[in-house]
Amino acid sequence: MTTSAVKTKSIRNIEELMENMDDSSLRHQVLKNAKHFKTSWIELGQTLYSVWKDKLYKDWGYSNFDKYTAKEIGIRKQTALKLLKSYYFLEQEESAYLKNDYGEEASSVPTLDSINALRLAKSKKELDRSDYERLRANVFENGKDERSVKKDLTALMKQREELLPQEAWQKKKLSLIRRFLSLLKSIREEIKISKVFPARVVKEVDKLISKLELEIN
Repeated sequence: MTTSAVKTKSIRNIEELMENMDDSSLRHQVLKNAKHFKTSWIELGQTLYSVWKDKLYKDWGYSNFDKYTAKEIGIRKQTALKLLKSYYFLEQEESAYLKNDYGEEASSVPTLDSINALRLAKSKKELDRSDYERLRANVFENGKDERSVKKDLTALMKQREELLPQEAWQKKKLSLIRRFLSLLKSIREEIKISKVFPARVVKEVDKLISKLELEIN
């Protein structure tokens, strides 16, 4: 079965469900948005968020949200979660954009994947506000796709490391110390259990562990 055949069957199923529902109901609206997913993913994300938040799928005969989205909407769990998280991100971080009449030109609406990439970039502690604003402009004003956003993000991360080499080295150093400290603690326990080494060896290991703990605290 081809991908296009699967899509056609999914849309047909949605249309059949819509025929028997009140046009003004939220359930009907979710199905309508799912049908026009490519150009109205924001509306779909918004309505699905309401369904998920209020657990409305239970009223419609589904035991959980994943079953509802898979059987009724025809989208995978991963896609449903991406929709929820990306819409919530817009609601929290870009509420002004949601208030605009972005639906007038569907082609200008940022893709789900590009917004998701922007959402993940926002969580990067290495980036400052100006970095985020650059990425944001590329998505909302220049219409860059997910691949371009990720490429820009990688470049910014590399730039940050070059600008702050000492800080980057410090992070690497702490990471190595933590790994060595974890290994050393495991060895100490084995030494205590085996009782192969004298007590003074255990004391020396304890001293080394204390010094390393001071380094990372």
